[in-house]
Amino acid sequence: MRKLILALAVLAVACGSLSPVTAADEKPKTEQKANRALPFRGKLDAVDKQAKTIKVGERTFQVLAETKIAKAGKPATLDDAKAGEEVAGAYREGADKKLNLVSLRIGAKPDAAPKKEEKK
Repeated sequence: MRKLILALAVLAVACGSLSPVTAADEKPKTEQKANRALPFRGKLDAVDKQAKTIKVGERTFQVLAETKIAKAGKPATLDDAKAGEEVAGAYREGADKKLNLVSLRIGAKPDAAPKKEEKK
């Protein structure tokens, strides 16, 4: 009987030591996903140049100094944005729950450069 109890105790310790261990400096998957930029697109409803925000649908996005803005494939500024234009881009939710723009494209997506034909 003692041998059975001892064997079960050893088995329990061995199984407990096989559980997966994560490093202390690794971020949980949910936190990693929160740091990824999320895409959006829609019609620009409003532009507030003083507050540096744009409104697309029900969401209000904060334009930061790091936000990359483009129009017709060229660098642009918030002054180039007009209500009613199609916009697309990516944002991250900040710690303050604001939607911070990473990138903003104003207008339709520019046409891809034509492919050069290979000479034979």
